[in-house]
Amino acid sequence: MQKIGENITIRRFAAPAGERQARARTCTAAKIGVLVDYEGADEAGKDVAMHIAFAKPAYLTKAEVPAGRRRSASATSATRAPRNRASRPRSSPRWSRAALNKFLGEITLLGQPFIKDDKQTVEKMLAAKKAKVLGYRASSSSARASRKAATSRRSHGEAERQNA
Repeated sequence: MQKIGENITIRRFAAPAGERQARARTCTAAKIGVLVDYEGADEAGKDVAMHIAFAKPAYLTKAEVPAGRRRSASATSATRAPRNRASRPRSSPRWSRAALNKFLGEITLLGQPFIKDDKQTVEKMLAAKKAKVLGYRASSSSARASRKAATSRRSHGEAERQNA
């Protein structure tokens, strides 16, 4: 190891459990870090880490989406239901299921179109490469910076009210 002469401290870290593989990807320009816990080829892990850094999925699978988020998506899709020629809202259960499946596909990693080939989903790409994603973790320093800014604005506003 080389000595770089910098005072570096580690604030937090994550590691996969057991003998599984992990793939880390960092993008310094956007300040994004991704850690993927997977089984399979290294290329699949690299591709999934790159996809997560780009697409920022909220959940891994459809089963992980909370019921409250599903209900709110169903209610939203019902208000946006297309109208037929007689100007009556189309609210069939089939249309509602299709709208919900589309929403779940957009927010879950395995349901999203793969960034290198948008004709297949991430799930199909993993199946073709005989790989499996067990979990992932993504962090963005820009998100932390915006939270800090919101906190400082809030505390600054509270200080002004107390001084008045």
